[in-house]
Amino acid sequence: MCVYTVSPHGGLIRPAEQCPSPNQDDRPDGCEPDLIIIHSISLPPGEFGGPYVEQLFTNCLDWDEHPHFAEIRDMKVSSHLFVRRGGGLIQFVPFSRRAWHAGASCYRDRQDCNDFSIGIELEGEDETPYADPQYNTLIGVISALQTTYTSLCARRIAGHCDVSPDRKSDPGPAFDWLRLYDGLCNDTEKI
Repeated sequence: MCVYTVSPHGGLIRPAEQCPSPNQDDRPDGCEPDLIIIHSISLPPGEFGGPYVEQLFTNCLDWDEHPHFAEIRDMKVSSHLFVRRGGGLIQFVPFSRRAWHAGASCYRDRQDCNDFSIGIELEGEDETPYADPQYNTLIGVISALQTTYTSLCARRIAGHCDVSPDRKSDPGPAFDWLRLYDGLCNDTEKI
């Protein structure tokens, strides 16, 4: 498993491909990340491996290239991280800044989760099992984030479905939460 490190001041994770998204802004003053939200995405739906997620997050998607893209035309979204099926990691937004991933959301009576969360998109869909390399990357990344941001214990990890239950279902029933928690169990203080 790859060992990841996070720069607490710059908010960058290494090693990761850096692909800056314009869809970001400042977090509210004094607001540190204290929630991780796990998402899933595939563009077009059910198709993996193409360039479309990166293009969406960088506002370069050709809306006419696929019929589904008309449904998401002009969306301005991003995530801090994107984990490909093979485990490759791309960072779009530094953790010190707000990515636009959760939309209208609430976690434990706290509104606007983008303000205080880190968004991690997994290449996938609700009903398709996630790949082993994705779990390995996700566990390594979350361990590094927990080292840098000590409030990010396992109780501060949620699915998009948990913070926006009326409109989102990801990462879906195919995501193995127990596998994630077991992978993080090596350091019991992170649970």
